[in-house]
Amino acid sequence: MAFVAIYTVGRLKNPYDHSASRNFFSVGNDVFRQATKSGHMIDAFSSDGISLPEEVSKGGGYPILTLTVWRNLESLYRFTYSGHHKQALKDRSKWMESYKEKHFSYIVWWTEKQSDVSWEEAFKRYAYYIQNGPTPTAFDFKHAFDQYGEKLLIK
Repeated sequence: MAFVAIYTVGRLKNPYDHSASRNFFSVGNDVFRQATKSGHMIDAFSSDGISLPEEVSKGGGYPILTLTVWRNLESLYRFTYSGHHKQALKDRSKWMESYKEKHFSYIVWWTEKQSDVSWEEAFKRYAYYIQNGPTPTAFDFKHAFDQYGEKLLIK
């Protein structure tokens, strides 16, 4: 059984302890609770203490990263564009810096083993996506692939 992992990356406009950032984390906790209750998210990784890759640490703002594993791509997609997360996406300009350069805010990939998902793997897949664009190795929702590497249209 294959699982799907998603790595997200952005930069907060304000320091982590700023009131706007505290609001972001409060909303994020609501999103996380909803994801946990959905039964479709099966793992989430803490970013505490990880070494950030250059593309995350360069520029202004304050890095914010997530890494989660889901039962399948369809449930991840539905979660992303519904409920608390959908509202957070609408409100992201309140918290997140806009990028002057082209920026990929997330990548997705399939994995056979949940234990193969790690921050190192996420950083490698992100770098691969930047260099190669969407492929079965790393992709986005607009250019998705199924677990067998075939192009997939998600609705």
